[in-house]
Amino acid sequence: QQEKEDFQGKLKLREHLSQTASKSEATPAPSKNIDLEMKQLQCKLKNSNTEITKQSTTIKSLKNQVQGKEERIRELQAKISQLERDLTMKRHLIEDLRSRLKGNQENEKTSNETLESLERKVKALAEDKKASIDSLKQRFNVAMKEKSQYEQMYHKAKDELEKKDLKLTKLESKMIETECAMTDLETAASQHGLAKQSAQALETLQNELLLTSDKVEEFKTFVKTLTRELHHSVQKLRTKIELAKKMGGMKACKKGLSQECLQLAASIINVSTTDRYEILQEGDDEETAKAKMEFEKDKEWLQHIQKLLEAQFPFASYLMDAVLEKLNEKKKLVEEYSSLRKYT
Repeated sequence: QQEKEDFQGKLKLREHLSQTASKSEATPAPSKNIDLEMKQLQCKLKNSNTEITKQSTTIKSLKNQVQGKEERIRELQAKISQLERDLTMKRHLIEDLRSRLKGNQENEKTSNETLESLERKVKALAEDKKASIDSLKQRFNVAMKEKSQYEQMYHKAKDELEKKDLKLTKLESKMIETECAMTDLETAASQHGLAKQSAQALETLQNELLLTSDKVEEFKTFVKTLTRELHHSVQKLRTKIELAKKMGGMKACKKGLSQECLQLAASIINVSTTDRYEILQEGDDEETAKAKMEFEKDKEWLQHIQKLLEAQFPFASYLMDAVLEKLNEKKKLVEEYSSLRKYT
C-alpha cells in the first residue's frame, strides 16, 4: 500500500509535469529519458496494481481463514466452558458419591451390628425353643403315663361292669327260674305238703337278689364318685388355668408381686365353683360367658352319666365314651396349664 501511494504520488507528479509541458508547447520537447522513466513508472504501477490485487485476494483468504479460526476458537471456547461445567458437575457428583459411600459404610456398620445382635437373638431363641421342646416332651411323657393309668382304671372299671352285668343277667335268669320253680313248688307243696321247704328256698333267693342289688348300687356309687372326682379335677384345672392367665396379665402390667399376693393366689386355687364364677365376673364378659358355657356342658355331662346309669342294659360302651371324653378334656387342660405355668 505504501508503494502504491508512492507510485500514485509520482504519477500525479508526472501528470502535472506533462500538463505543464503541454501548456508550454513553445518550449522544447521533453527529453527521452523522462518518457522512459514515465513508462517504467507506469509498468511498475501496473505491477503494483496486480500485486495489490493478489495481496487483496490473499488478505481476503486470510481474513476468511481468520474468521474460520475465530469461529473455531469460539467453538473450542464453548466446548471448554461446557467441559469446565461438566468437570464441576462431575466433581460435585464425585463429592456426592463420596458422601453416599461414607453413609453407606456407616449403614453397613450399623447393619452388621444389628445382624450380629439378631444372630445372637436367634441362637438364644433356638436354645429356648430346644429347652421348651424338651419340657414339652417331658410333659407329654407325663401326660401319656397319666393317660395309660386312666385307661387301665377305665378297663378295670369296664371289666368289673361287664362282670356285674353278667351276674345281673344271671340273677335275672335265676329269678325267672326261681319264679317258675316257686310256682311249681307251690303246686307241688299243695299236693305233697312241701310249702315249708319252698318258703326257705324263696327266702334264700330273695337274699341273693338283695345282695346283687346292693352290688349294683355299690357300682353305681363308684361310677358317681368317679365322675364327681373327674368333674371336680377338671373344674380345678380350669380355675388354675384362668388364674394363671390372670397372673400372666398382672405380670405383664406389673413385674413384681409380693409374697402375700402369691400366697393369696395359691389359696384361691382350692375355691368352689360359685367362688370361681365370682372371680371370673371381675374379668371380662367373654371369659364369664365361656365359663358359664363350660359349667352348662359339665352339668349336661353329669346328667348324661346319670341317664346312662338309669338306662336299660347294656350301657357300658356309652359310659366308656363319656368317661373318655372327660379324660381327654382333662389331658388338654393339663397340657395348657403346664405351658401357662412355665411362662407365669
